[in-house]
Amino acid sequence: MTEVQPRLLFLITEDWYFWSHRLDLAKAARAAGFDVAIATRATDHGDLIQRAGFRLLPISLARRSRNPIRECASIRELISLYRRERPHIVHHVALKPILYGAVAAWWAKIPVVISAFAGLGYTYTDRHDRSGPLQHVITWSLKAAIRLSHSVVLCQNADDRDRLVERGIVRSDHARIVAGSGVDTEAFRMADTPVGVPIVLLPARMLWDKGVAEFISAARLLQAKGVRAKFVLVGRCDDDNPAAIPRSQIHDWVREGTVEWLGHREDMAKVYAEASIVVLPSYREGLPKVLLEAAACGKALVATDVPGCREAVRHQVNGLLIPVRDAPALAQAIEALLADGPTCDRMGKAGRELIVREFAIPKITAQINALYRESLKTRGVDLSAPGHA
Repeated sequence: MTEVQPRLLFLITEDWYFWSHRLDLAKAARAAGFDVAIATRATDHGDLIQRAGFRLLPISLARRSRNPIRECASIRELISLYRRERPHIVHHVALKPILYGAVAAWWAKIPVVISAFAGLGYTYTDRHDRSGPLQHVITWSLKAAIRLSHSVVLCQNADDRDRLVERGIVRSDHARIVAGSGVDTEAFRMADTPVGVPIVLLPARMLWDKGVAEFISAARLLQAKGVRAKFVLVGRCDDDNPAAIPRSQIHDWVREGTVEWLGHREDMAKVYAEASIVVLPSYREGLPKVLLEAAACGKALVATDVPGCREAVRHQVNGLLIPVRDAPALAQAIEALLADGPTCDRMGKAGRELIVREFAIPKITAQINALYRESLKTRGVDLSAPGHA
């Protein structure tokens, strides 16, 4: 009997995030024989997703919405979508898709649910006096959703996995660690050492919890000392995130001459090539793709010693790790690397070797595809059965 092509559906709130962080996984799944569809809010990348050969399923799910009526409508929309599409596997990415998608998957009797945490998000990076009650609500909701849908949980680092297990959100035997979605080591290649005024680059969405304020403070400290460098921000504003930095604030920093802001760029390999040092003083990450891409381009890194960042940066090997929320330490690390070209070159080469060895796309996508097949088998999905045709 001929095997039915397994149907895989990605649920992710923003089309631009799918394009930047999950496109390679979807391509690899398609190449491995899966029929892949993408359910997302279609804004500025919907046409690109379709031109890449994927079925686009537009949805109205919004990250920032807290309106109970709208949220219930979003869950009903997902239930209807799942019943219509009848996927064998749903791959939920980030908090709201995990929560709402789990309910829809349970209701629609989806056999395999993959819940992928891209980090533990704003709730777990904010200060305890504000996020404590919200953490309790989110923790209870996640525990219920993951158990209801029998999810296999994907984390990008051991700290996140351990926290989810310790809080009883997921059983240890249902939690896996996969290091992101991989880096295209052909697109992101070693670049020549840039000439001229050195550029210190922070590539990230313009969010407070990416450490942008600490970067601004470090830039001011170094400029006051007369350190020769240009400080550059690159990344989109993300108004749907509670930690979003107002555009007016960014423009104020630019006007005062502290930084340049390039906004969103599609040609990140070129942006990295022009930088001397790449920094990410984030408060917490899943596994920051920008650090992996910059390392693939042979750049020395400076990042905070927090979950996610320390998976990408090995202290004194391919970069420097500093305490979180510590602008003077950030300034000191940047200054040390700017003054030591040979160390930057050594770290850049070590970073490239690390990425090729541990984070290249084929290595990561092979793990995900194996998980899909294993999960179908574990859940007893018979792809030859008429009910799954």
